[in-house]
Amino acid sequence: MDILVNVFLTIFSVLFFLFVIIIHELGHFSTAKFFNVRVNEFAIGMGFKIFGFKRGETLYSLRLFPVGGFCSIEGEESDSSDQRSFRKKSVWARMIIIVAGAAFNILLGFFLTFVIFVQKPYFASTTIEEFSNNAISSQYLRVNDQIKSFNGYSIHGERDLNFAIATSEKPEVDIVVVREGKETELKKVRFNSKKVNENKERILVDFLVKKINKTPFTVIGESTKETLSTVRVVWSSLVGLITGKFNVKDASGPIGIISGVGKAASAGLETSVGKAINNVILVMMMISVNLGVVNLLPLPALDGGRFIFLLLEAIRRKPISEKYEGVVHIIGFLFLMAIMVLFSFGDILKLIRGE
Repeated sequence: MDILVNVFLTIFSVLFFLFVIIIHELGHFSTAKFFNVRVNEFAIGMGFKIFGFKRGETLYSLRLFPVGGFCSIEGEESDSSDQRSFRKKSVWARMIIIVAGAAFNILLGFFLTFVIFVQKPYFASTTIEEFSNNAISSQYLRVNDQIKSFNGYSIHGERDLNFAIATSEKPEVDIVVVREGKETELKKVRFNSKKVNENKERILVDFLVKKINKTPFTVIGESTKETLSTVRVVWSSLVGLITGKFNVKDASGPIGIISGVGKAASAGLETSVGKAINNVILVMMMISVNLGVVNLLPLPALDGGRFIFLLLEAIRRKPISEKYEGVVHIIGFLFLMAIMVLFSFGDILKLIRGE
C-alpha cells in the first residue's frame, strides 16, 4: 500500500508541477493572441511529440517528458516576413508578452494563497498581543508594538516576520516598531535562542501577535499581502544565494521540487486528506511564485533577459542586432542548463541519502 501511495504522490507531484509550467506558457500564449501575434505551437511537456491537434493556426501538442512546456511564437527566435510575427509588433506589446508568463505565475500564487486563506478562521497581524513566560524580549518590546522592520528587513505581514526571524543569525536584532503612533528604533533586542552551528543561533520567538478578523475584504487583502511577501522572500533568498548568506546546497532542481511536493502531501496525509491537499497547495504557491520571480531575472535566455533587450530597444529606438541577441541567449541557455543539471545531480544525491 505504501508503494502505491508513493507512486500516486509522485505522479500527482509531476502533474502539479507541470500545471505551474502550463500556466506560465499560457501567459505568453494569451497575450500573444491578444496582440494578434501568430502562435505556431502550444506544447505541454518537452522532447518527442506524442500526439497533437491543430486548431486554427496553432498546433496543440503533448510531448514525452513532463518537465516543462513551451509556446512557439512566430518570429520570437528569428526574423519572419509574417506581418503577425512577434518582431513586427510594437516594443511595448512585446514587453507585455514577455513578462506575461511570470505575471500569470504570480497571479496563480495569489489564487492558491486565497484558496488556503479562505479556510482560515482568522489571520495573524504583526502587532504584539502578549509575551510568553520568561520572555526576555519584553525588556525591549511592549504589548501593542507593531513590528515594521526586523534586522533591516521590512515587515508587512506574517510571512515577512517569519522569514526575517528564520534568517537571523544572532539572537540580538535591531527592530523598528510603531509605538503609540510613532516609529521607534530598538537596538540589539535580545531573544532566547537555540544554537544551530558555530556561527548561527536560531531565535526562539517569545511573543504572540494579535489576530485579524476574517471578512471578505481581509481574505483578499491578506492573500494579496502574502503573495507579495512571497515575491520578496524569493528575491531575498536569491540575493542570499548569490552573496553567500544561504547555502547553494539547499537549492533544488526539478527532481527536488517534485520530491518536495510529494513529501508535503505525505506529511499532510498523516493528519487528513484535506491537510495533504493544503500542504501541496502551499508548496505549489511557493513554486509558482518562484518560477515567476526567477524568470524575471535579467539573465540571458530568461524572460527577464529578453525584456532587457526590449528595454534597450525602446531606449535606442532601434532593435539590438538579432545575431548578437541570439548568441547571448544561446550562451545563457547552455549556462542555465548546466546549473539545472548540477542542481538535479544534487537532488539525486539527497534522495539517495534520504534527505
